[in-house]
Order: sequence, then structure tokens, then C-alpha cells
Amino acid sequence: MALRSLLAKDWTLQVDTRTAGATAPQWTRIGGLTSFTETTDDNTEDDGSFDDDGWGSSVVTQRTWSIEAEGKRKRTDAQAFTPDPGQEAIRKAARIVGFAAHVRVRWYRKDGSPDAYEGVSTVSGFTKGGGKTDLEPFNFTLNGQGAPTEIPNPATTPAGASVAETGKEVA
Repeated sequence: MALRSLLAKDWTLQVDTRTAGATAPQWTRIGGLTSFTETTDDNTEDDGSFDDDGWGSSVVTQRTWSIEAEGKRKRTDAQAFTPDPGQEAIRKAARIVGFAAHVRVRWYRKDGSPDAYEGVSTVSGFTKGGGKTDLEPFNFTLNGQGAPTEIPNPATTPAGASVAETGKEVA
């Protein structure tokens, strides 16, 4: 069997835009993305001892995650400025400081791969602007707050399946 490469464009990033008082997540896709990178950063400490015959040993004592994303700012109406709802949720969260700046996000591959995660993060910056001939770009970083949770992939959820059946919100 020949292996085939996964395409980077098959990631989807969503932000929970539920209104105050709502209990179920309202997953909103962040549109216009042109780049998506999830990374982890590990803190390691030397775990070696005299008993290791001179060989070193390290242990991870802390791990953090982040998502860096960029794209093109878009709007939904040519006549009036109606921003992409996902971009707008991230842009607004980037202007808040403290616990109110936390956003719940989920990211998954839409090609059937099992890669799917959910977590809480803060938004670090929402850079926009550009040259006079550019399409307006944006970029931001999501800094994870605690461990992300692996979830069943929403792209492979059977139609009509309930949250109780699958353990996740149907997009």
C-alpha cells in the first residue's frame, strides 16, 4: 500500500462563540486561514545520576501548547462590512486582559484523520494591516491554558449523532 501525504490545508480551527447563559458550545469556524501550526514547548530537567554510567537522562517536567495562525481578513457582505464571525471573536479576545480573555477552541483535520483536539487558550495579538497593494492579512497566537483534550473528530461524526452519544458537540 502506498502512503499518501496529508495536506496542511485540511485543518479547521473553531472558536466557541456561545452567548452568556448558554450551556452548549457554539462552534464557529475561523474563516480565511492560510496557515495553521500547532506546537508544544517542553521543559526538561536532568534526571541522571551516578548510577547511569555517564549516560544522561531527561524528564519532561512541563509542557505547553500554542497555535499560530494567519490568514486574510474577509467580510461576508460586499456592501456593508460584516466581518467573518470567527475572525471577529479572536480579534475581540485579543484586546482583553485577564481571565475574560480565555477562549475555548477546537482544531481538527477535516480529511477523516483522527487528529482532533479542544482546549482553552488566550489570544496573543491579532496583527492586521499591510501594504497598499496587499490583501489585508491577520495573524495571531493562541497560548494554551492547561492540557488540550483529544476529542472525537467532528468531521467524522455521524449526521444526527447527539453530544451524549459522541462526547462532542456536532458542528
